[in-house]
Amino acid sequence: MIDTVSAEEFLKLAKKYTILDVRSPGEFESGHIPGAVSMPLFSNDERAKIGTLYKQKGKDIAVLKGLDFVGPKMSRFVKTARKNSVDNTVLLHCWRGGMRSGSVAWLLSTAGLNVKLLEAGYKNYRSFIHDCLSLYSNMIVLGGKTGSGKTFVLDELQEIGANVVQLEYLASHKGSAFGAMGQNTQPTTEQFENDLYADICKFETSDTIWIEDESRSVGKVFLPEGFFNNMRVAPLFFIDVSKKDRLDLLLNDYTDFDKSILIENINKIAKRLGPQNAKEAVECIESDNYTRAIDIVLDYYDKAYLYGVSKRSPESITLIDIEEGTSLKDIAIKLIDTQKKYSYGK
Repeated sequence: MIDTVSAEEFLKLAKKYTILDVRSPGEFESGHIPGAVSMPLFSNDERAKIGTLYKQKGKDIAVLKGLDFVGPKMSRFVKTARKNSVDNTVLLHCWRGGMRSGSVAWLLSTAGLNVKLLEAGYKNYRSFIHDCLSLYSNMIVLGGKTGSGKTFVLDELQEIGANVVQLEYLASHKGSAFGAMGQNTQPTTEQFENDLYADICKFETSDTIWIEDESRSVGKVFLPEGFFNNMRVAPLFFIDVSKKDRLDLLLNDYTDFDKSILIENINKIAKRLGPQNAKEAVECIESDNYTRAIDIVLDYYDKAYLYGVSKRSPESITLIDIEEGTSLKDIAIKLIDTQKKYSYGK
């Protein structure tokens, strides 16, 4: 049996059933629904050959070549689908809900499986999540200068029961010229958006989420425009952490890296630091004076970050003074107390 369902219903069903993605491996790698299993109808090379035939000789010749490619794989498709089925049911999609998913759905249905087909395919899913992310505005943005420990504070907020979305974790990047250090390879922007939606939809729409203040780009990936615009007008809780505490945290984070990597990243922002500052920072690293090197870089990042904050409406900003030496957990507790005081969210 084959049922065609909307993107919203498809994602609800995905909480129980496995998604089979029949697009090519290259399409899957560029971006896929989190949790989906790649079961490509065609390899990257096969898909390219069929596309060329379609343009040069027409649909009928291309379809015949596609059948030549698919024939030997049919048994494997059924075995893979049965292995991944739950209650004899699988979810299935291709790019736009056309011949690829339709033909595989027919095959699996003929083999006795129940197939839930995504209406208009992955393209429709992408449109759906963009719309949802553009509408999501129930958030509190955690701000603070570089080295304030915002990511760690979000971890503490999560520990005490707050709803948290970690953009830097999803992006595999800490959001500065040094942000790729110690991180995994970044996902594509497409995959980042898919993962962001999957993370947010764990919560009820009435729930307030805590999210770190970021620019539109986090390393090489970009936040969806509508979602980013909502972040910019959301309440900003700015934790004002002492410079000493920030230096201590950054020293702990970065001094274990090879000096050449640190110097390479300083050189990336040398023009913005200024030639003399960049030269001094490099010399400080070479002589193991990490405190001074970080201090120089912080001056640049503090100015850049505060400039971004100045673009926000003053009424949206809540300044929270943090005494020197305050633990990350106590900062998180103070944030929750402030949230209750100002009645932001649930």
